[in-house]
Amino acid sequence: MDFDDWEPIYEAILADFGFDRTADETVRDRAAAYATPFDLDRLDCAGDTVAVAGAGPSLEADAALARDADRVFAASTATDRLDDLGVAVDAMVTDLDKNPGTGLARTDRGAVVVAHAHGDNGDLVDEWLPRYDAAHTLVTTQAAPVDAVANYGGFTDGDRAAFLADACGAANLVFPGWDFDDPDVDGMKARKLDWAERLLHLLERRRGERFAVLDGRRDDIDAL
Repeated sequence: MDFDDWEPIYEAILADFGFDRTADETVRDRAAAYATPFDLDRLDCAGDTVAVAGAGPSLEADAALARDADRVFAASTATDRLDDLGVAVDAMVTDLDKNPGTGLARTDRGAVVVAHAHGDNGDLVDEWLPRYDAAHTLVTTQAAPVDAVANYGGFTDGDRAAFLADACGAANLVFPGWDFDDPDVDGMKARKLDWAERLLHLLERRRGERFAVLDGRRDDIDAL
């Protein structure tokens, strides 16, 4: 997704949550100091089915979706859980807030981490990005892209992974471990899941695809 298309959605997210665009841009610029150009061909998904793994409680039950996919892009701690199940992850998508050590171990062995900078994680960016191997780290922002910091669209780790897979040419997307109605999440996380759902609905329309994870839910989604 081009930033010109993303920006109105981004502004709506900022308004809904009361987030500060300047803070996003400040942390983005700090992250840019650690970022180097990333060869997106490493994540080429042309013709592939990509499993976009969420970290919801259904992940283990849905593991076959990931195991059978051609590529796996995993949100944050879904990476560890899939690894425990013997499912390889092609890209870990994270804003560094839960398991940054997993990202460090991945870049140390040459595996891809997609590390996101936003207004609330500047301390984590400063702590971890200098330790990650920049050659294996794609740095992203939800603000305007600058230098080697990219923006492919998306807000939460999970839906950013889906937009990244789309940008990498995925033929089909499947969604293990997505639980929009997880009763154990707090109010802020529930609001973020609502946005993730809206963004996936937008993405499927842009792709001309219907994501099974949204079946039975579309009529209640506030379309973007």
